[in-house]
Amino acid sequence: MYKRLSAVMFPILLIALIGTGVWGYQENREKNTVLIKAENQYQRAFHDLTAHMDKLHTELGNTLAVNSGSHDMYRKGLVNVWRITSQAQNEISQLPLTLLPFNKTALFLDNISKFSYRTAVRDLSKQPLNEEESKALFTLYERAKEIRDELRGVQDQIIANNLRWMDVEVAVASQGQKLDNVIVDGFQLVDQKVSQYPEVDWGPTMATVNQDKSFSALSGDEVTAEEVKQRAVQFLGVQDDGSLQVNENGAGTEANTFSVSGVKPGTDREVHLDYTKKGGQLIWYMAPREVTEKTIDLRAARDSALEFLDHHGFSTMAPVSVDEYANVASLTFANRINDVVVYPEKMVVEVALDNGEVLGLHAADYVLEHKDREIGKPSLTEEEARKSLNTQFEVTGTRLCLIRNDMDQETLSYEFTGKVNGSNYKIFINANSGVEEKVEPLRQQDVVAAQ
Repeated sequence: MYKRLSAVMFPILLIALIGTGVWGYQENREKNTVLIKAENQYQRAFHDLTAHMDKLHTELGNTLAVNSGSHDMYRKGLVNVWRITSQAQNEISQLPLTLLPFNKTALFLDNISKFSYRTAVRDLSKQPLNEEESKALFTLYERAKEIRDELRGVQDQIIANNLRWMDVEVAVASQGQKLDNVIVDGFQLVDQKVSQYPEVDWGPTMATVNQDKSFSALSGDEVTAEEVKQRAVQFLGVQDDGSLQVNENGAGTEANTFSVSGVKPGTDREVHLDYTKKGGQLIWYMAPREVTEKTIDLRAARDSALEFLDHHGFSTMAPVSVDEYANVASLTFANRINDVVVYPEKMVVEVALDNGEVLGLHAADYVLEHKDREIGKPSLTEEEARKSLNTQFEVTGTRLCLIRNDMDQETLSYEFTGKVNGSNYKIFINANSGVEEKVEPLRQQDVVAAQ
């Protein structure tokens, strides 16, 4: 009997064993294929990064060699610097450096990108590089050479020792152990050198870019946790029953805030509010719930948001755009001063599309940007500004607004909405010079929200 059973089971087990072996081989082969592909991508990104750092140094040198009066050549060189830097940033994002301290180098490249772009787009015949900007360009040239040389050193070791980028992830993942990896050590050395560089004097081009906006710069006195709690209770329109708790965040830092959380008194709904410690201003409110159906349209949601803002002292806000997800409308509003829409002073209101209830308010941008502004009169009339538009552009609406242009300068502009080539757009024309500052696509839902 056992012989018969063995005669039957042996072929079956043999087939199963062979099948398991084949399956295991295929799985291992597929895994190796994925690893090889990932390794090849890492190698390509790193070698491209090294090549682009070499090109960046060369292009900075070429730009410095150009006569300062050759504005077109200067602009061409700066555009090339911006393009190469953008490519280098893209390659850094493709490397497994998430957990490595390479942020200083990435920030350095980001500043080069912003400096070169903002300098290139301005009229160099009227605003040539000043002494500080010329010195900054030379400093970038020297530092680009140092970074290039360090990366070349890492590249030489990778090639000579046939090192793998996949080992970087293993080395980084070895928490609590001493990292012993040539690639990791090389990138740490580069970032350490960059962090030791003295601050670059970028000149006026980067003056506004590198101004960190922080809550500590706000006006007003510092508030206490109890004062914040009372402001939250007043905002919610309830009586304090002790169910709300206040916690301080980032004590001693520029992002010092208070968080209020708990069950809204008189309800079973959780609420969350954040206030700045300096000035005690509300920057965030959320009363989340699931919205299972949509029974009101975006126009009704906008009206509900406007009523909410008016009730809480923001009666001058104008709707500018709207997004919709999970039956919730997310409406962006900008402040309006003397019929001028001030885009930097914006906030977002989230409205449930089942009953129009406001579920959230994001006001950090408004709080950081709100200030006394003297908005002058436009030098151009609306009709004069229209002459800068494409002759095929069909204007459907116009209003004055304050925007930030590509130089990060606040600019009084005419905002023309309309259609061309079958699509809707917003075109911003400088109200003093007639220059076309920005062009943005305009979605139909934004048109509805703004009406």
